[in-house]
Amino acid sequence: MTLLPGQAGAAGTSDSSYAFAEGAETVEGTASNVEGHRLTPGRTYKSSLPRVGQRFYRLELKASENAYVSVTAVPKADALVSYADGVEVSVQDSDGNNCSPLDAEEARFGSSESPRPITATAARRVGPGEKSCTGAGTYYVLVERTRSSGTVRSTTAREDWDLELHVASEPALRAGGETTPPRAWDSASPVPLSGERTPREGGTSFNDARGLEKGVWGADIEPGETLFYRVPVDWGQQLSVSAELGSSSGGGRGVGTGATGVGPGRDRGYVSSALVTSLHNPVRAQVVDSDTAYDGKQKSSSPDPLPPVAYENRFALTDEVAAMRFAGWYYVSVHLSPDVAEKFGEAPLDLTLRVDVDGSPRPGPAYAGAPRPEGDFGVSEQDAEAAQRGDTAAAGNGTGGGDGGRDHELMAVIAVGGIGTGVLLLGILGVWMLIARWRAGAAARF
Repeated sequence: MTLLPGQAGAAGTSDSSYAFAEGAETVEGTASNVEGHRLTPGRTYKSSLPRVGQRFYRLELKASENAYVSVTAVPKADALVSYADGVEVSVQDSDGNNCSPLDAEEARFGSSESPRPITATAARRVGPGEKSCTGAGTYYVLVERTRSSGTVRSTTAREDWDLELHVASEPALRAGGETTPPRAWDSASPVPLSGERTPREGGTSFNDARGLEKGVWGADIEPGETLFYRVPVDWGQQLSVSAELGSSSGGGRGVGTGATGVGPGRDRGYVSSALVTSLHNPVRAQVVDSDTAYDGKQKSSSPDPLPPVAYENRFALTDEVAAMRFAGWYYVSVHLSPDVAEKFGEAPLDLTLRVDVDGSPRPGPAYAGAPRPEGDFGVSEQDAEAAQRGDTAAAGNGTGGGDGGRDHELMAVIAVGGIGTGVLLLGILGVWMLIARWRAGAAARF
């Protein structure tokens, strides 16, 4: 894949093709919570995580805002990682208490054991039933490597990892709302959409993820590659995504005569967890993931059915339901294991995504303020148009600054205002000139 400007080595150590947020500030985490760099909701940062140790950052939060901190770890493309290797993140108060004990806070490479971007998200939540971390003040973000077992850390992943930290703030509601998740929703597995594929290549990160709407989409995916897409899902809508990998006629080691020498085509090779499909919500928290093995024949990977997007989903006991808690852009990432190249050759394989967004949009909750980044928890007409065109996230917003596409709207207002002000000033200047000429003529007559 040809790298875009700013992709390779964006955070200093990674040679992967992950596109970090344009304009993101580079910060250093600290070994002590006291000196941690302050993170501002609505912004995205670049940092790094050493092989040994932990890194702290700071948050200054109001009493009435939910805060979400997502951390994407980006190892080198040729890094050696194991099942247990990964990243974990927590938001803590001044007493070291974890503010989100029920939210998913870690991500591991898992059975694929394949180096790729992985994301973990932690939260400070407010509202009914929350007993800790409820006041305004200073909170601390702790990022560290996952432990392999007990208190012994994994030593497989020896390199430092680049990090991308994204911070979002969701205001509380104006009035108390429902505190129990919906009791009934259609949990039957949806019928995948059929029809011809529309070509749409994916992005390399959350920041250049390509927009998708309801339909059947196709792309090429290379062994070791991760493709990112995004789908707008409004309040009350139900999202389903399935990924399919096409058959292979290529040959690598283990194909052809076969390792057992039983004759042509008998040993097709086999890669466990060859295709990994993950879904993340608007704050990049993982909703669900699935993986499938590959033996050269076409395979599909379909995450479990998900409920319609609803504010009250956050009170559910299961992570995948709780994660469907707000409207906005949902991110789909698809990773193809590099082991596929050894078994079936280095040529890209055909990827098919079947995306279904069911149901009509419903009114959203009455927030007592504006989220940061602005417009994150909702779907606008511009979002729907961006999905239809296949725009990247970077084309629609400035993820480093956190003000999104509002920058373009603001500049347009300033431009119009500037033109109006200029016309007014010219008019005033013209009046002054007429008055000056009249006075000069009057003085000459006397």
